[in-house]
Amino acid sequence: MRANQLRAIWQSGGCVINSWLSLPSSFAAETMAHQGWDSLTIDMQHGLIDYQSALQMLTAISTTRAVPIVRVPWLDPGFLMKTLDAGAYAVICPMINTRADAELLVSATRYPPQGTRSYGPIRAFLYGGADYPAQANDTIVRFAMIETLEALENLDDILSVEGLDAVYIGPADLSSALGYAPQFDPVEPTVVDAIDHILARAKAHGVIAGIHNGTPQYAQQMIDKGFQFVTIGSDVRMLASGSKQILKHFNPAGNDAPAVY
Repeated sequence: MRANQLRAIWQSGGCVINSWLSLPSSFAAETMAHQGWDSLTIDMQHGLIDYQSALQMLTAISTTRAVPIVRVPWLDPGFLMKTLDAGAYAVICPMINTRADAELLVSATRYPPQGTRSYGPIRAFLYGGADYPAQANDTIVRFAMIETLEALENLDDILSVEGLDAVYIGPADLSSALGYAPQFDPVEPTVVDAIDHILARAKAHGVIAGIHNGTPQYAQQMIDKGFQFVTIGSDVRMLASGSKQILKHFNPAGNDAPAVY
């Protein structure tokens, strides 16, 4: 089976540099994949991407060494299984709030006897290889998003679930849960303390910690703290920021373009 480079990078002590795909475009995905990212995450929760678009994007990413990841819309076993069958090599699941949530995530993404994933890796065979069914349980990476007060309260229970590989902090929802405006790159002490706590507990349980970032500078701070998976920007944000940089040449005063996710 094709090796999962996420695991290889982590085993070497390194950090995975990830970016985000929100546009339902195989060409945009292919272009991003050819820039040298360690991995790319197709966002099916808040992006504009449906399953058919995601399938085409997974195929496009496969032309490179970038690891294809999908953030699923919700904790839905059927959708998780279908996403893996399409060839995702990691899944990020939002709003994992309890141990039971984490157990369901792990079970739905593992074949029996370790889990309850149904058999049918229709495209995963092509991407992963002929021995995919025998190796998938140990190759696929499972991220649980930690972004609510309930998840913070149940953090150790979540992290102790066997087979959970990583947690992923959504700073916008986490900030909102703690009483602040949703944002990337938070600096409020309460939010920063929560981020540090998640990182420390993840390390204590031997679980990889990841976080979403708005800038390379903040991502570097997170790497320096010990995060081993950082997301920087997205196709939409890079498209908007690149356009703004060009337009500043002609309109130094700027414009009133809205912020983008």
